[in-house]
Amino acid sequence: MSVDLAPECERFSGLIGRWSGRGSGDFPTIEPFEYLEEVTFSHMGRPFVVYAQKTRRAGTGEPLHTEVGYLRPVGEHGVEMLITQPTGISEIHTGTIGDGVMDLRSVGVCATPTAKQVDEVTRRFVLEGDSLGYEMHMAAVGQPLQFHLRAQLKRMD
Repeated sequence: MSVDLAPECERFSGLIGRWSGRGSGDFPTIEPFEYLEEVTFSHMGRPFVVYAQKTRRAGTGEPLHTEVGYLRPVGEHGVEMLITQPTGISEIHTGTIGDGVMDLRSVGVCATPTAKQVDEVTRRFVLEGDSLGYEMHMAAVGQPLQFHLRAQLKRMD
């Protein structure tokens, strides 16, 4: 049985579905790398959207990273995003969404005692038809806010 998207979540309707593509990453403390990615945005008819992401190393298929979270509508064009990673890091973002662009900035990054230090994260998603691109910047392990990840994904369903 199909469930209708909650009216408050209409601003996220273009994201709903499964996405797949390729990305690249870099940061001063690691070697540059390329990865394959799958992202799913789904809903249950409630006023939030479920986000799930996983990556594999390009070439070998080795698992790299995964994260899960939620998008929540705020006001007319606002958004909150909560993200949890198995590396012991949780991010809380606020931002805006409109005209196919969602800009997010962390207002809180929490880490377990064994997680690496992450101070700030920004994420920008750009939706153009069946193409979803994103870029992520990060301040971590003593490094200032700077480019970390970029990917281009295509709708799979």
